Amino acid sequence: MSQDAEKSTAKLSKVEKKLNLLKKRAHLIFRNIDCVKLFNRILKKTPDEILATITESGLRGRGGAGFPTGMKWKAALEAPGAVKYVICNADEGEPGTFKDRVILERQPDKIIVGMATCAYVTKATEGYIYMRGEYNFMSKEIKACCEKWNDLFEKKDFPFRVSLRLGSGAYICGEETALIESMSGNRGEPRLRPPFPVSEGFNDMPTVVNNVETLAYVTMIMDDGLDFFKSVAKDDSMGGKVFSVSGDAAIKGVFELPLGMTVQEFVDIFGDGDTKAVQVGGFSGLCVPRKHFATTIIGYRGVQTGGSMILYNSTRSMYLVLKNYLEFFQEESCGQCAPCRIGCQQLLLGIEAMRQGTRPLSHIDKLRELVNVMGVASKCKLGMSLANPFNSITEHFFEEICSKW
Repeated sequence: MSQDAEKSTAKLSKVEKKLNLLKKRAHLIFRNIDCVKLFNRILKKTPDEILATITESGLRGRGGAGFPTGMKWKAALEAPGAVKYVICNADEGEPGTFKDRVILERQPDKIIVGMATCAYVTKATEGYIYMRGEYNFMSKEIKACCEKWNDLFEKKDFPFRVSLRLGSGAYICGEETALIESMSGNRGEPRLRPPFPVSEGFNDMPTVVNNVETLAYVTMIMDDGLDFFKSVAKDDSMGGKVFSVSGDAAIKGVFELPLGMTVQEFVDIFGDGDTKAVQVGGFSGLCVPRKHFATTIIGYRGVQTGGSMILYNSTRSMYLVLKNYLEFFQEESCGQCAPCRIGCQQLLLGIEAMRQGTRPLSHIDKLRELVNVMGVASKCKLGMSLANPFNSITEHFFEEICSKW
């Protein structure tokens, strides 16, 4: 073996050891457990005890918004309604995110137990797994899993039933109110809020919408207990996180790691040795440049993420990266509100004009003003979150936006 090959093998071995250590520390979601036995144990507790456990755990939504799960459940419990619902949001449309698909494939029982636990606390009687249309290849297995658990619920006289609903592949339906509209047979467009789904959701009844990963973590908290879950994170973010790693990465795939890592620690494991930027949270997240790797924390005390981590090395043009993002958002905007519908288009035209020299470099100030207006005037998170990638990329890689490669 050549000297270079030996060095490469030694480096890979060191990275694998580090990764295995982190995976061991945060190995929750993909560890097999007896979900039927766990469900029986859950029913022996009171709903109040379970709500207190989930609240004390500090579990937050793992879909990206990071809303406290216990607070959401409590609001649904206290909301008046003849019928209450639990919806699992499996409309995984954020580019670069594919971890929910893997959880659905490997651990569907944990998701349904998480939904049933929520139903037990909130007194919901109906549950739905809303799965994006591109995941239709899994529908047969997911339906079979639902039927299996419905049989068990019936035997236990547990008043809850769960079924599958398929979306049609619209990115906007990952937003919970647009998802509810889609489930209702309407065009998938976000609602004005308030009222929030916990008080007026599906069929205008109280509805809890939780992400796939969030529900799986509910199950693991009930199995492992509070102390273990709290011990996983490296800061006060609480617990682990499943990441989808892609781009210019030495190691790609789905990995469960503790929250609270710095971006530098993440890059040390997954980077290819030439990482200049990491897009944390998919296209709608923040782009972290190399100079901020060591000081940027991945977690609720730092940069939140729904799970997508896209790495870029020095061969990538950040202009083309931003252009790709804006083309995506222009295509996926539902068009319901003018700030998002027009704003996405104008941002794209603006950076193209600057690149071609038909607009001065100072035009970036107007574009930043526009994207910040979108952040407060758009109806939903699609338009609101666009400031994250636009401002971070144009601030840290302005020379690439303006100069031709």
